[in-house]
Amino acid sequence: MLIGELANEAGTTIRALRYYEQQGLLQARRLPNGYREYDETSIGRVGNIKLLLSLGFTANDVHAFLACLDQNIADGPLCPASARVIARKLTDVEGKIAALGAVRKRLVDVLAQAEG
Repeated sequence: MLIGELANEAGTTIRALRYYEQQGLLQARRLPNGYREYDETSIGRVGNIKLLLSLGFTANDVHAFLACLDQNIADGPLCPASARVIARKLTDVEGKIAALGAVRKRLVDVLAQAEG
């Protein structure tokens, strides 16, 4: 399929697909006229890339998932190479939750003081 067809099937933009290719996350064959051609597995790969990016991983982080991007990673087993990246992201998220908890407590205290 051509890049526009893949974009439609995967629910993304041509620009995003070009970015994924530039980052080494997606590969295309080039036709004699220079057009990009993708196979059917690219739809799932793009879906997995979008999922990982939506979880806050960077394109660089997604490289740790390359070995399993053609599988259903949402419900499937963890890619062994990605465990370190996931652990780091979890630590970051937990730190942000703790920081937000501190901000919340401070706001509750300030509001309590203001009300009474």
